[in-house]
Amino acid sequence: MEVRYSPDRSGFKKMTTDELRKSFLIDNLFEKNQIPLTYSDIDRSITGSAVPSGQTLKLTATKKEMAAEYFTERRELGVINIGEKGTVVIDGKEFVMENRDGLYIGKGSKSVEFKSSNADKPAMFYFVSYPAHKEYSVKHIKFSESTPRKLGSAADSNKRTIYQYIHPGTMPTCQLVMGLTELDEGSVWNTMPAHTHQRRSEVYMYFNLKPESVVFHILGEPNETRHIIIRDKQAVLSTSWSMHAGCGTQNYSFIWAMGGENQVFDDMDGIAMTDLR
Repeated sequence: MEVRYSPDRSGFKKMTTDELRKSFLIDNLFEKNQIPLTYSDIDRSITGSAVPSGQTLKLTATKKEMAAEYFTERRELGVINIGEKGTVVIDGKEFVMENRDGLYIGKGSKSVEFKSSNADKPAMFYFVSYPAHKEYSVKHIKFSESTPRKLGSAADSNKRTIYQYIHPGTMPTCQLVMGLTELDEGSVWNTMPAHTHQRRSEVYMYFNLKPESVVFHILGEPNETRHIIIRDKQAVLSTSWSMHAGCGTQNYSFIWAMGGENQVFDDMDGIAMTDLR
């Protein structure tokens, strides 16, 4: 497990491109038959993936970073499959996951395993975890059961659909809120006008990008912005004081996951376009 420590506002202003990428970019996801994990001091999130190909992959705790007997001993976990059909096995119970299906795994689930239905066309499980103080039931959220919200417009190049999977309107959780956003063809901007959430942090994972395409992910304070170039199936961490928005060279999708003090989706502090620098 890789451990990341986030800079404060002052340190952020002095960072080079490489330093920004090492602090905020997660670029080792979706490696076959591995479960790469990134632990961040930002609300103690853990971001990872599992691509089982002819093997069953088991999610285990690390003694040094987690001091736990099993991964969800004191954590909850949100999973979305962006690959082919697969199965997540929770304490012996199987949940079949089609493309874009989601799964909430509550605190106290002792065994979490990932399998693909076809080794040559594997599932691609992406997950984010936050600390939890109470046990809530495991819940499978099919893509068709997610809550869609239409936002933006073609005129502003940000017409998109937000699919809410794990949120207060669907199920109780301790911290975790999670969903998926898809931009319409011809739209390239997400989360613009931008905002911050003082009461929670967020992780974005971008996908459905062609090899030659990128997203310019903007972060930092409104008057001190920077950017990180993101490629397909890479994730970026966002602190509570940082804005988070992006503009791509094509339309794309991204999974967002939030954790912190407040779960209300619209609890955010908007940033006027005239205040950006």
